Amino acid sequence: MNIVKKPNGTVLEMALDGRLDTTTAPAFEEELKKGLDGVTELVLDLENLEYISSAGLRVLLMAKRILGGGDAIKVKNVNEIVQEVFDVTGFSDLLTII
Repeated sequence: MNIVKKPNGTVLEMALDGRLDTTTAPAFEEELKKGLDGVTELVLDLENLEYISSAGLRVLLMAKRILGGGDAIKVKNVNEIVQEVFDVTGFSDLLTII
């Protein structure tokens, strides 16, 4: 998985490319933890994310807790496969999809 970070003041945009699963979730979690200092809004561009597993969902939940919940995390460009996972797991209700 490739991660491209684009910080802009208190907003951090991250584009994910590949698979977010048990193999790649630890690296994503580490990148998030390093990048969230002073961030109040996280925007995830999932256009090139091919798959997300429960391990990836756990990292999203962790980020939401760190940022204080609410609509601090926004996801955009969600493809059908990832959207289906969000729908089945209830993450569609937890995340702001733009």
